[in-house]
Amino acid sequence: MAIRLEKGQRINLEKSNGSKLTNFCVGCNWGAIVTGGFLGFGKSVQDVDLDLSCIMFDSNGQIVDHIYSPLYKREFLARYGMPLGKVDSNDRALHHSGDDLKGDQNGDDGLDNEIITVDLSRVSPNVDQIFFFLNNCGREDFAQIPYASIRMYEGTPDRVKEVFASYDVAAESQFKGMTALIMGKLYRRNGEWKFSAIGDAYPDANLCETIKRIATNYAK
Repeated sequence: MAIRLEKGQRINLEKSNGSKLTNFCVGCNWGAIVTGGFLGFGKSVQDVDLDLSCIMFDSNGQIVDHIYSPLYKREFLARYGMPLGKVDSNDRALHHSGDDLKGDQNGDDGLDNEIITVDLSRVSPNVDQIFFFLNNCGREDFAQIPYASIRMYEGTPDRVKEVFASYDVAAESQFKGMTALIMGKLYRRNGEWKFSAIGDAYPDANLCETIKRIATNYAK
């Protein structure tokens, strides 16, 4: 049975059979906002653009790599001193499936809209922490989105084999006004990888503000 992550929970990446979880996906699934309509007629569908990203740090809390959407403009990123987005980590251990700009338009299809695949065996030795976070690129806050969940699972972006852990967000009163969520982090401890669920939401205007927040308050 999958672990339902709670804020602040720490887990070992160990499956029920005792083997280590080293190859998995971190995926986010969310729905567009549907309003009005009766029996499916006259309904209005509002796209929801969430971005799943990750930022990597060394043991000194310095940024060493990143994955976020290549669609962010150079001029915008330059204002914050951030490099262009990319879908692969430098060591090719992590890969992003690509930017979804809309969310599920006809209800939950059971598949994640954005996925980062992870192979812990290939992570560079200088990477000590990997933070996963979400940013809402539209006007909505998380409380307005009908559903959004983040999960870790074995499988591929097109096929879920077994869900290891999940974390539900959105449609909750505590997320009102919040547009960024620091989901959690993978971190090394005594030569092994572990996971910590953070679950802190903030009203950050964009992912650069969230990255700065992580570097300042979480990575040291």
